[in-house]
Amino acid sequence: MDISIVVPLYNEAESLPELAAWIKRVMDENGFSYEILFINDGSTDNSMDVIKQLAASNPAIHAVAFSRNYGKSPALNTGFERAKGDVVITMDADLQDSPDEIPELYRMITQDGYDLVSGWKKKRYDPLSKTIPTKLFNATARRVSGIKNLHDFNCGLKAYKKEVIKHIEVYGDMHRYIPYLAKNAGYHKIGEKVVHHQARKYGTTKFGLDRFVNGYLDLGTLWFQSKFGIKPMHIFGLLGSLMFVIGFMAVVVVLILKIIAMNSSTFNFWVTKSVYFYLSLTAMVLGVQFFCTGLIGELITRNSAERNNYLIAEEF
Repeated sequence: MDISIVVPLYNEAESLPELAAWIKRVMDENGFSYEILFINDGSTDNSMDVIKQLAASNPAIHAVAFSRNYGKSPALNTGFERAKGDVVITMDADLQDSPDEIPELYRMITQDGYDLVSGWKKKRYDPLSKTIPTKLFNATARRVSGIKNLHDFNCGLKAYKKEVIKHIEVYGDMHRYIPYLAKNAGYHKIGEKVVHHQARKYGTTKFGLDRFVNGYLDLGTLWFQSKFGIKPMHIFGLLGSLMFVIGFMAVVVVLILKIIAMNSSTFNFWVTKSVYFYLSLTAMVLGVQFFCTGLIGELITRNSAERNNYLIAEEF
């Protein structure tokens, strides 16, 4: 199979018929063998009924319906697990991503040899309250990830080699950083394509300003995992050892001052009134805690067997 198209959705019933018809036209015009995987993320409208009607007339359409709303990352991860195409395309269901971009994205993967191609919505039809934070967010993501050529990490329209999506795990809200996840997995040929961005035709956006706060927290998590994910002792052990040494040096100072005071008739020194005493106590306790945190981190690393288990209500 040439292409798998993974479409996460939440309450997008109005846009689905037009999107499905648009994708089918592009696929037929280019002679691609394909499948469309609609991942219904616990929609409360009649999105699933619409998908069933579309699937009745197009056998390339398949669907997974979560029993409740989990988020975009779980939806994408579920689609990635089921994708069979040599090239996997992701796009949003709100018609803001154009299926007409698919042939060129496919060519860049299969002929230009990219592992991943991310869309860049250079001209956006979003309010300033969304575009300005997005620019700041993308600038930070470029700096931290080291992927200097990407302008839009969060664009839903992306293309992947099949091997890439089978070797990364998207959980929580990590869909914003799939290029970073791919880089950490060893896929470094990451490209970008300017794509057409359309104004939302139906419904309202499902994302609020809180996604930018969560985005920075997730970026910090990814940075830590990429540097110390399988070796947490390297950072916590270093911090613990440093704090312990500072505490030990403060203890030595306290002991020296106390010995001097004991042998002097003019110099008085009270241990509990010395700043060095409290410094040594605090530093040594923190040092032990950091060290123990590193040991625990080494034991559990970052694995959670239940992290990507989601309740599926229906699948076909």
